[in-house]
Amino acid sequence: MAFAEKLKTLRKQAGMSQEKLAEKLNVSRQAVTKWETEAGIPDIENIMAVSALFGVSIDVLLGNEQVAVKQQDYLFESVTEYDIDEPKRYDMKFGGARKLTLSGYDGEKIRVRLVSNTLQTLQSDFKVRIDDIKKRIDVDVNRKNGVTEAAAKEAVIIFVQVPSPYMGKIELAANAKEVIVDSLDCESVELDVKASNILLENVKGTVEINCNLDMDVVCNSLNGEININQVSATSRLCIPAGTAFTAVTKGIGTNIFYERNGERAERFDVLDADNIIEINGVRSELVIYEGEV
Repeated sequence: MAFAEKLKTLRKQAGMSQEKLAEKLNVSRQAVTKWETEAGIPDIENIMAVSALFGVSIDVLLGNEQVAVKQQDYLFESVTEYDIDEPKRYDMKFGGARKLTLSGYDGEKIRVRLVSNTLQTLQSDFKVRIDDIKKRIDVDVNRKNGVTEAAAKEAVIIFVQVPSPYMGKIELAANAKEVIVDSLDCESVELDVKASNILLENVKGTVEINCNLDMDVVCNSLNGEININQVSATSRLCIPAGTAFTAVTKGIGTNIFYERNGERAERFDVLDADNIIEINGVRSELVIYEGEV
């Protein structure tokens, strides 16, 4: 495995965009792109920085050894499951978390897993409630014993798995620093979040993001619509190079700008494409740029 492939593997399993990795290494995004496409190789200082960031030796980075995908273990966890036997709409409210991952899988249960490496009382401090109401599943995570929202945002990671055979519309609210949506094929997913980093992996359908923070949204493939609703915010959206889409601005004082190779570019969307990217709200900007994701 070449260095370029190893770097891309490490970045993806860490849930980082090229821009986020560049920020952590204090280099340009163009530099990361060159490294991952074998158009260049970092100097020794940057190789050392990559080694320290991902906890991988320089020998492994530069040698022929494969980079293993890490399966993270946690010291404390709480798992709640519920059987699903027909298509449902899901309404989920999770509150504070350091990171939240929502994914589809080939199963028959909704599964909510809370994990932490620092909160020993996780099982007694958090209660997951799942209610089955006709065609809807309600999921709520309630904090107990005086645990604060701030503490949850520092200590708790949430993994939510929804059964793909019974997946309807999904509405999810969370106050997580980072949100990952992975392997979903459904009518729509609405995210009401306070996250500065959002990663969309293999998502089909309409994704609606309601967030008034400046966001870095990375989409590894565009199959449907991405609607971003913001007030007084400036966000960035990374899509794979060559993706055909139509850009739409709605609301008051909203704008879309474009970048290629780290520089301002002319508008590169196309008319009447199947994929749509929309910015809606008040006095907000969206920068759409192309990159390897």
